[in-house]
Amino acid sequence: MPLPPAEFCSAEANLRAALTLLETLQRLGLRRLVLCPGSRSAPLALAAGLLAQRDLELWTGVDERSAAFLALGFGRHDGRPAAVVTTSGTAVANLLPAAVEADYGAVPLLLLTADRPARLKGCGANQTVNQERFLCASARVVIEAEPQGLASMGTDAITALAESAWRASRSAPMGPVHLNLPFEEPLHASASVLEALQREVAQGDACREPLAPSLALDAALLPPSLDPDQPGAVVVGPWRGSAAALPAFAEAVRRWQKRSGWPVLADALSGLRGWSGLQLVQGYDLLLADGHGLPHAPQLLRLGPVPASRRLQNWMADCGSRQLLIQEQDPRNLDALGCGTWQEGTGLEAWLGRWPADTLDLGPPDSNREWSRIWFEREGTLQRTLAEAFCRSAPLSEPALAHRLSLQLPQGLPVLLANSSPVRDWESFSAAAGPHRPVHAFRGASGIDGTLSLAAALAAASDQLVLISGDLALLHDANGWLWREQLAARGKRLTVVVIDNRGGGIFEQLPIRPALDFERLFAMPQPLDPGLWAQGYGIPWCPLDALEQLDAVLEWAFERPLALVVARTDRQADAELRHRLRRTMVET
Repeated sequence: MPLPPAEFCSAEANLRAALTLLETLQRLGLRRLVLCPGSRSAPLALAAGLLAQRDLELWTGVDERSAAFLALGFGRHDGRPAAVVTTSGTAVANLLPAAVEADYGAVPLLLLTADRPARLKGCGANQTVNQERFLCASARVVIEAEPQGLASMGTDAITALAESAWRASRSAPMGPVHLNLPFEEPLHASASVLEALQREVAQGDACREPLAPSLALDAALLPPSLDPDQPGAVVVGPWRGSAAALPAFAEAVRRWQKRSGWPVLADALSGLRGWSGLQLVQGYDLLLADGHGLPHAPQLLRLGPVPASRRLQNWMADCGSRQLLIQEQDPRNLDALGCGTWQEGTGLEAWLGRWPADTLDLGPPDSNREWSRIWFEREGTLQRTLAEAFCRSAPLSEPALAHRLSLQLPQGLPVLLANSSPVRDWESFSAAAGPHRPVHAFRGASGIDGTLSLAAALAAASDQLVLISGDLALLHDANGWLWREQLAARGKRLTVVVIDNRGGGIFEQLPIRPALDFERLFAMPQPLDPGLWAQGYGIPWCPLDALEQLDAVLEWAFERPLALVVARTDRQADAELRHRLRRTMVET
């Protein structure tokens, strides 16, 4: 039999406890909070509403999965955790996809879930589940308030709870933290209590500066393990740090290339493509087609996670050479290939800092220049071949669209690539001559969950964004269109380019086309017109039928806060085009 409600509790006590928690997080640096509907979470909702008048950026969404991905996008943009607030029960389960991506992608995220008090657990009480265990596999830590209810805790204890959660989300490796917060009834404060607290909050102290992240990294000094006077190569995987930290990282890569002369193979998500002062090889996925095209490197400097290109991975594994893997503020094992000779998590700048300055000021020997010349000549031939092939391309194709967008989108305009075909096509076919811009994708777990909501978050944080998505990925987050009004109210712009190829185009690139009932079992085309579907959410849309229309279509889209461009392509023809381009590069 459940125990009676605790005598300590009142609606005002619950609200004050929730306010203390969120106020502490705000003082520590919390800028954005995404609120989902619910009754048990009412104290948190009211506290968020009160703090919205003191610069807490408040977003509201009806879909917990979509809301969690919105917060995830905010965290990816600036390396600062955003918070999601949900009610109890299955609402918590909907946070798992975003928590998984935050875990593997090292993105800070605070998941605040209201819960029933302990007296209602294990007795069949409505909407009472073991939600404190739902996110354990992905959360850096699960922090639970007192089981009787948050209001049973003193102010100092609640403050310590918030501080612990904030530090855990920002410690290396950054990631999701689950705060499970029981609330005893009554939950809904009266108007007089709200008015009094509103006056108190309005007169509150200004927020203090955020705490610096606590980095639990092994700082043991490792001897330099690569010889810059011998040939080698640099492989740069997806960038997982903040935008503010990227310039220093790029400068460190430039310093090493200037000293060694090594070619830099930069992933589409490395943040380095188009970066001034770097000489890159970005067409490696085509140059390595079928194992041809490039010599094995006797040394490899590997930076960050392994790039997604299977051909590059096979080449790296076949090198069988000295391979130093350096990670930025992430001490976890990221050597998926199992061929790293050394591994450390203190970052490239710290590693270079252990070299004598006069050693790094030297230039590369002639033997290294000759070694790299082979790579750069092949890269130049590849880029000319692609430009010629896409100039002749009559029908609209996905590779040609990726190539043209990489050239025509304005410099600095951020792009989000949905997982599956769009990110792969940008990896292989984006033009080396394209300007530098932030390019995002969420390859930690490489799911298609939350694509629209991630785009909405990055657009809100960056003012404007272009999302390039497949039709199934876009459909998977249909409720992401619901961020439309809140984006428009803040003067933000989001342009969505959807590849409408009637199903999962990525499966056309795998050797499964002869499979029994391929369309039904793998491609899964949906009887849905993306334009009409978006129109139902109030989103204006425009078709793109040929590359020649791209300038006019983009001009139309950029004039609107939120717009959809529907590019209809033939996935079977595009799969054949990709294979043909690979064969061309092998024969060149």
